[in-house]
Amino acid sequence: MGATTQTLGILCVDDHPLVRKGIAAILSIETDMKLVAEAGSGAEAVTAFRQFHPDITLMDLRMPVMDGIEATKQIRQIDPEAKIIALTSYDGDQEIYRALEAGVRGYILKESVHTEIVRAIRVVHSGKRLMSPEVAERLSEHFPQVALTAREIEVLQYVAKGFGNKEIGVRLGTAAGTVKMHLQNILSKLGASDRTHAVTLAIRRGIIHIER
Repeated sequence: MGATTQTLGILCVDDHPLVRKGIAAILSIETDMKLVAEAGSGAEAVTAFRQFHPDITLMDLRMPVMDGIEATKQIRQIDPEAKIIALTSYDGDQEIYRALEAGVRGYILKESVHTEIVRAIRVVHSGKRLMSPEVAERLSEHFPQVALTAREIEVLQYVAKGFGNKEIGVRLGTAAGTVKMHLQNILSKLGASDRTHAVTLAIRRGIIHIER
């Protein structure tokens, strides 16, 4: 008798049903893979993981309310060995850092899903890590970089909305001079020439996001 092939249970998490449908179609062709559950939000992902204990979780990072990074953290609290592959249409290096820190084992861009997803699942399930060449190149462009603190990111988000130092200070409950100090640190860390340049770089790198 031949060896029995293990069927890998897959959880697909994405807030767009068409994306989940496309991934389901890809997986249906593979005889050793089975889509055991779908989720449309981070909270649903955590619940589904707890219920189905999939071998691999495909995690969209950009979702409302609870994003994929927070969901990854919570899933890793349930199972520190959980194998999670991040799927995203955005490749800002800050988002990559956050996903890796949260514990994802693989990171691929959605435009590469049709050609990369099956291989990614097999690689990550084997215990290895996987990062697409595009993502690796993006990460290397800014490595090493000193990360912004949570307060610096908060200040920069207010700058992006057009607030001055005094207004930002009022909203953060701190002095305008302290805000100015944060901005000096931000410019230094990002290598930006002024606050507008800092906002542009931060958006490009995925450090802050402009709500549409």
